[in-house]
Amino acid sequence: MKVEQIYTGCIAHAAYYLENNGEAAIFDPLREVQPYIDRAAKDNATIKYVFLTHFHADFVSGHLDLAKKTGAKIVYGPTAKPAYEAIIAEDNQVFKIGNYGVKIIHTPGHTMESTTYLLIDEQGKEHGIISGDTLFIGDVGRPDLAQHVVADLTEEKLAGYLYDSLRNKIMPLGDDLIVYPNHGAGSACGKNMSKETTDTLGHQKEVNYALNPALSKEEFIKAILTGLTPPPGYFPKNVLMNIQGYESLDTVLERGHKALNAENFEMVANETNALVLDTRNATDFANGFIPNSINIGLDGSFAQWVGEMIPDIKQEILLVSNPGYEDEAMIRLSRVGYDGCIGYLEGGFDTWKKAGKEVDTIKRINADEFAELYQNEKPLTIDIRKKSEFQSHHITDAVNIPLNEINDHLAGFPKDKPFVLHCAGGYRSMIAASMLKQRGWDNFSDVIGGFTEIAKTDVPKSDYVCPTTML
Repeated sequence: MKVEQIYTGCIAHAAYYLENNGEAAIFDPLREVQPYIDRAAKDNATIKYVFLTHFHADFVSGHLDLAKKTGAKIVYGPTAKPAYEAIIAEDNQVFKIGNYGVKIIHTPGHTMESTTYLLIDEQGKEHGIISGDTLFIGDVGRPDLAQHVVADLTEEKLAGYLYDSLRNKIMPLGDDLIVYPNHGAGSACGKNMSKETTDTLGHQKEVNYALNPALSKEEFIKAILTGLTPPPGYFPKNVLMNIQGYESLDTVLERGHKALNAENFEMVANETNALVLDTRNATDFANGFIPNSINIGLDGSFAQWVGEMIPDIKQEILLVSNPGYEDEAMIRLSRVGYDGCIGYLEGGFDTWKKAGKEVDTIKRINADEFAELYQNEKPLTIDIRKKSEFQSHHITDAVNIPLNEINDHLAGFPKDKPFVLHCAGGYRSMIAASMLKQRGWDNFSDVIGGFTEIAKTDVPKSDYVCPTTML
């Protein structure tokens, strides 16, 4: 069966391409749709349907642009109520893609409209399931997102629906079916996802904790809800964009594709409320940046951290990127609904320096320098990794303030004495450093290579601590 996974690692997302006999379908496309159009053109195929497993929270889907550009019909499962034209399928309805069948299996739980698509080959044999966020490899979709849009849909209620969907709709299917999920490890839509992005359903029945047949509904609900961290703040906003519609990506890119020299960039920054977002790597940023800019590098989980750290999804943004990477930055911003780019610094940061404009820097030290400092002065050390990372292994006496919580714990960063920041490898700590700089802190150092390098030194480390001792 001709089904291809199109995986985008920076947001741990999988779309799917299905083609037979000159007809194609795309499942859960990203915002930039040209790659799907090009893929179908390679097969001389017409994209007939765009199937959505649910209203996504972690990205803005490309279904509207794809339908507009190809004439494909948008398909949702039962109970979906989009504000635009779409086919709302019935449970067990079958759609034809050439001689293939795509059967609707309504599987509420992650959201109420969540739907799994059963793929049937030309011989009528069931091949696999495109499971969306209903079933991941090693996990299932978190059931606490819909309540941020519809208050009555509590996480307990949705977890109960998910239990029923898995037991009554998914687990009775054949063990040889291939599971094609919407996400892999790194996504915030689950808590225990595997790095593998496909598996057989039979193997998942053996190893996936959520498919343990011995679990009662009450035990399942407790297992699913235990350990959930708060979802990123942009999730409900992305859901609403996917329900209500949004601007074409072409329009977003046209608006943002304004090359500005240093003088014009500075003028626009001063005359608007635009945020200056520097997307270079941590080392380049630390060595010199535009004052009051923040750093979220394209070389990491860029879109996810933009969504976590920039509260207003409509925030106007001015970009500083390495030359040639401006479009990539705008596309990755748009994937999570940040469509407010109004221009970029032509030629990148070198343009700013050559114009003689003011430049700021961030002090960095390597792990050996930190070890010496720790031995002699025992500075306040702030670990901005996730709580689970901190609990696993950390510097003795370090304080844990996870990056996505720093806005709520600014009092934990002193202004009257120096401190040291670190994360696992230096990416997240530079985001934190840039945001602290923007807000007036200047008395800190960032550790190059983070805890990965510190762990190689003789700085004392501790293992698990009770979470109540952390900020």
